[in-house]
Amino acid sequence: MRIEIDEKNFELMLELDQIEKRIRLLGIQLNVDFENRTPVFVGVLNGSFIFLADLMKEINIASEVTFVKVSSYKGDKSSGKIKEELGLQMSLKDRDVILVEDIVDSGKTLRYLLDMMYKEKPASINVCTLLMKPKSLKTKFDEICYVGFEIPDDFVVGFGLDYNGLGRNLNDIYRAVSTTEIK
Repeated sequence: MRIEIDEKNFELMLELDQIEKRIRLLGIQLNVDFENRTPVFVGVLNGSFIFLADLMKEINIASEVTFVKVSSYKGDKSSGKIKEELGLQMSLKDRDVILVEDIVDSGKTLRYLLDMMYKEKPASINVCTLLMKPKSLKTKFDEICYVGFEIPDDFVVGFGLDYNGLGRNLNDIYRAVSTTEIK
């Protein structure tokens, strides 16, 4: 199945059923790993809100949720400059933090977020991301402990991810295709 968003073509990459199954497994893993602890889930807006909402439905341990918002993308390319739009709204001191990302690409935004959170002196930080592009990653992160799917270096939309603000509402995840591939 192909779709068009803002004159850019996309094809189906991951169906909702696959995504939901993987989120259930991540939830089970987090419940086991954080049993008898009260972690705070920190969602990175705007992209992670759908993933985090579905993930929290699978969490049955005591936990809290808060959000941060940073941006670096313009269209389908990173501007290379990270802008903090909403900072931390609670103290993370001595807390177990689970940073929830929609996608880890180069790691530049993740590095920025981790540096910001380590200043708060948390007990631990673990990263849970729906998507990760291992070939794009510029730095190794020991904090990345929970990964939904490893994907190629394609631009993707849907399930919270957008292109120029559009496509976040799509249930499935789609990858960009070049116009030369379209028949």
